[in-house]
Amino acid sequence: MTESARTMDIAEIMSILPHRYPFLLIDRILEIEPKKRIVALKNITFNEPQFTGHFPDYPIMPGVLMIEAIAQAGGALLLNEIPDREQKLMVFTGIDDCKFRKPVVPGDQVRIEVTVLNWRTSAVRMRGIATVDGKVACEATVMCALTSRGGKKPAPVAADSE
Repeated sequence: MTESARTMDIAEIMSILPHRYPFLLIDRILEIEPKKRIVALKNITFNEPQFTGHFPDYPIMPGVLMIEAIAQAGGALLLNEIPDREQKLMVFTGIDDCKFRKPVVPGDQVRIEVTVLNWRTSAVRMRGIATVDGKVACEATVMCALTSRGGKKPAPVAADSE
């Protein structure tokens, strides 16, 4: 099996990402090309906590959670390459060129494709596109940085945005 054909279920994702319910926002990884690209899925269900207030009569996935799902997919791509990832955290450092194209609602399956634009040892810049039924719902360029996971609050880290 080639590396790009490798899939990951939720247990494998949880072994890479530190996020947990209700903030783990990817359910499956369909493809990985190390240091280049990842494709993940998020199944949107009505019983997710954000829908009790966003919005009670018209549940829509909040845009910030769509961006977070893109960042988590990118984090899974990056952290998959880090041997001591238990001691590291991937923190979100920036966002550019974000657009929301269509609402995402319960029952939708979101396909998240993230492509690396710039990879450094401790920071990465990626372009993410989230689609539902082949139509773009959200797109953004996100920057993330690697920091140590100590007992202290992590210091802000600026990502190189070349």
